[in-house]
Amino acid sequence: MKFDLLAHDPQSKARAGVLTTAHGTIETPIFMPVGTAGSVKAVHQREVKDDVQAQIILGNTYHLYLRPGLDTLRKAGGLHKFNGWDRPILTDSGGYQVYSLSNTRKIKEEGVKFRSHIDGSQHLFTPEGVMDIQRVIGADIIMAFDECTPWPCEYEYARKSLDMTHRWLKRCIQRIDETEPLYGYEQQLFPIVQGSTFKDLRVKSAEFIAEQGRAGNAIGGLSVGEPAELMYEMTEICCDILPADKPRYLMGVGTPANILENIALGVDMFDCVLPTRNARNGMLFTTQGIINIKNKKWEQDFSPIDEELGGYVSTFYSKSYLRHLFHAGEYLAGMAASVHNLTFYLWLVRNAREQILAGTFREWKERMVKQLMVRL
Repeated sequence: MKFDLLAHDPQSKARAGVLTTAHGTIETPIFMPVGTAGSVKAVHQREVKDDVQAQIILGNTYHLYLRPGLDTLRKAGGLHKFNGWDRPILTDSGGYQVYSLSNTRKIKEEGVKFRSHIDGSQHLFTPEGVMDIQRVIGADIIMAFDECTPWPCEYEYARKSLDMTHRWLKRCIQRIDETEPLYGYEQQLFPIVQGSTFKDLRVKSAEFIAEQGRAGNAIGGLSVGEPAELMYEMTEICCDILPADKPRYLMGVGTPANILENIALGVDMFDCVLPTRNARNGMLFTTQGIINIKNKKWEQDFSPIDEELGGYVSTFYSKSYLRHLFHAGEYLAGMAASVHNLTFYLWLVRNAREQILAGTFREWKERMVKQLMVRL
């Protein structure tokens, strides 16, 4: 795995680069569609690749471990062969899912005991076990097993959680370094900075993560309910410490404005369920602002969903027709809206990259943040 920085924006900390993996290159900044259970919800792999133009997708260890299970994934030859995606895959370690199962899990030094949300069966995730699971899934980028602290949380809880996350990281690193990939291609571990919204803990964690010298680094525990200003403050602290020659991945973020603001702080990689989740509820992100396609004002608007965006769905279907699909309860409504929103997100980071390369990112970002969050 190799990361080459090509340009820095002269008026911000934004940068453009190329991350090379065993399954292809990724032009950064990049947004990764979330394929939680091995599928980006309601979107065919062909559409993710050809229409959305995604360069990497995300899978989730917790969900894939439960279904289809490791035996099936191993026999298939890993997730790439199982779902037919031939570009890079990153796997979330399951730390966030364990965090969200607060009523059915117990966190100890050994790891996390939890009950399956499917059948209530009991399971144990340890740092070593989660590394093994991600090896079986076959991800190009493997995430460290960590605890995602809630917001708000007490300082002492965040401090103890951070120390444990760091001890878990050392175990993750040891396991990765003493094992080999199962399918004959390179897999790299990204550690995760934690520390809630406490500056001293974020500094401590970022410094510790930087010392590990891995191929890339992630920032976790943000976009969990804290104000955007706090997210940006913590992200900037981390980016200023994490190595400049390694990709920086901000986990679970976010709105178009969040993405642009964090690119300006030096983040290279993003993922979020927002574009597809909101799409299924009728919220569309467009080049002109945000549309609730269910509203009556679109009932007889026969213009394309977003002509400026381009792409099949956004230019072929009209706003009126998509509104009709939602009100008729047609499955195509959520499918078309999902393809559109993901196309928009990839358009957004692609344009951000072009602006960075041209040295005009900051001025463009200030204009776009205002424009893209307007409710139409």
